[in-house]
Amino acid sequence: MRFLVEGGRRLSGTIRPSGNKNAALPIVAATLLTEQAVTLHNVPRIRDIEILVELIATTGAEAHWTGATTLHVHAKTVSARALDLEMCKRIRGSILLAAPLLARCGEVTLSPPGGDVIGRRRLDTHFLALQQLGADHLLSDQIRFTTKGLIGADVFLDEPSVTGTENAVMAAVAARGTTNLRNAASEPHVQDLCEFLVALGARIEGIGTNTLTIHGGATLGGATHAIGPDHIEVGSFIGLAAVTRSELRIADAGVRHLRSILMGFERLGITCHADGDDLIVPAAQSMVIQNDLGGHVPKLEDQPWPAFPADVMSIAIVTATQCQGLILMHEKMFESRMFFVDKLVSMGARIVLCDPHRALVAGPSELHAGTVESPDIRAGMAMLLAALCAQGTSTIKNVGQIDRGYERIDERLNALGARITRVREEK
Repeated sequence: MRFLVEGGRRLSGTIRPSGNKNAALPIVAATLLTEQAVTLHNVPRIRDIEILVELIATTGAEAHWTGATTLHVHAKTVSARALDLEMCKRIRGSILLAAPLLARCGEVTLSPPGGDVIGRRRLDTHFLALQQLGADHLLSDQIRFTTKGLIGADVFLDEPSVTGTENAVMAAVAARGTTNLRNAASEPHVQDLCEFLVALGARIEGIGTNTLTIHGGATLGGATHAIGPDHIEVGSFIGLAAVTRSELRIADAGVRHLRSILMGFERLGITCHADGDDLIVPAAQSMVIQNDLGGHVPKLEDQPWPAFPADVMSIAIVTATQCQGLILMHEKMFESRMFFVDKLVSMGARIVLCDPHRALVAGPSELHAGTVESPDIRAGMAMLLAALCAQGTSTIKNVGQIDRGYERIDERLNALGARITRVREEK
């Protein structure tokens, strides 16, 4: 599958972010914790979610879509032994089934999870946290967890891993006793999972901080829950508006979670303003990179939440190519995520890749159309932004990667005035 993208067009209108993919994945997994029925609204219909829904259905849970973005799950009885291990390999989110299936079945065997190839993504935090909560693991070509009963504990995570935190929280909710979870991730999607578990009847204190107290062992019931907006998609749309010199309204943007993202774009000379829970990105922007005090070259770096998120870094790099000035972009999280910048250079961007984690961007650069490939979800979206502001018609290959994280992105951007044609490859 590929996109043909006609660049150089101004966009306008209103776009609404999809539900947060990184919240939907753990929440769908967490539906296995309760024997009661659950209804989830605003679930993004993207490939990773569809695969996870199929996966939980292989355990015996009833899972079906009752609307365009509404999912019904009833895990009255589940069996970890029926889990489709080949399907587990297709998405990284399959690791999130470890805690709920341990809680319900006392055992689970998983294949090493798939996902983006953006560098090493260690699983050690999951193993260490679950071990402290009473689980044993055996690692070979598969991952096997067993437990004689999960027990609350004082757990310090060796890094604030998002999925590691989510597995630990789900296990602690099912464990007997109280768990203090320290150095926990606190991203909006982690908060959303905790709020869903509270809706089921769990008792969790400290939501939104890096220390969570979970009083485990409560009987969980059913619930109806709406997935929050995807702040990474909002960041992508801010970059989209900036590079195409367009005014966009981002509806229901979840403004309360956007402070670090907005600060990052302000460093690039791009300002937005809130209108209730909508975010307005004006067409008129200075697009001048803000130097550090004393005229020093500025740096934009990602860090664990609530700092600038790693998943917006690719978007920020493309945006910086259209801004006046020089800036050092520092990606600290993944050692292969920067490797897409050679594709931007081939389109005319002035970027020096200093090492696997740092790139120096000088702008503005006039981008021209090219043929590029989407290496991962976020770099794929960044390449789409580059193509939309470039002169001429670009081809983006392997757009299945973009589809994994952005729901019907071609249709939604075309509604704003873009011209993106989806072309199916001949077999």
